[in-house]
Amino acid sequence: MMLHNRVRRLCAMLAASAALALASPVFAQDISDSHLKAARTAVAAIHATDSFDNILPQAAGALEQQLIQKNPDLQNLISKTVSEKALALASRRSDLEKEAATAYAKVFSEQELKDIATFYNSDAGKKLLSSGPIVTRELVKAAEIWQNGVARDLAQQVGQALAAAAGTKVQPADASQPADNAQPADGGDGSQD
Repeated sequence: MMLHNRVRRLCAMLAASAALALASPVFAQDISDSHLKAARTAVAAIHATDSFDNILPQAAGALEQQLIQKNPDLQNLISKTVSEKALALASRRSDLEKEAATAYAKVFSEQELKDIATFYNSDAGKKLLSSGPIVTRELVKAAEIWQNGVARDLAQQVGQALAAAAGTKVQPADASQPADNAQPADGGDGSQD
């Protein structure tokens, strides 16, 4: 009987896996060359991998410092060797571009990727990329001011309503401090990236 239950569970898991695979566009079809090309164009247009440009130079700099600290007498040789090896690895940057394009191709259709690239290569798209962080900072500031005002007004209004209902003076909450479980408007610690 236990073998029978195990077989049934295995069949159920296989059936669920097959249904999921067939329902998911990622598994249902391979990514065509034109789809991948559209994804690469979109990735380039939105500068999706630009934030990773410093990985190799930072790794090379850290390694160079570490080696020079241990072997100060070999500083010139270390610097030359690290630079040569880092330059040789620079060609692997295309691997990241391919992975990024594949990730986008799994989520967006070829036409959606073309539309994304068209928008972000337009003047409005370029302005969104360059000015978006500034707008986001201003929005976070505005949301924090709004959050503080709403919290203050809520505390005052609740205090007044409780006082009226209870017929006594209710000690108001400190509206200048958000409640213990309240989060800043950006959901984080209020710092900017």
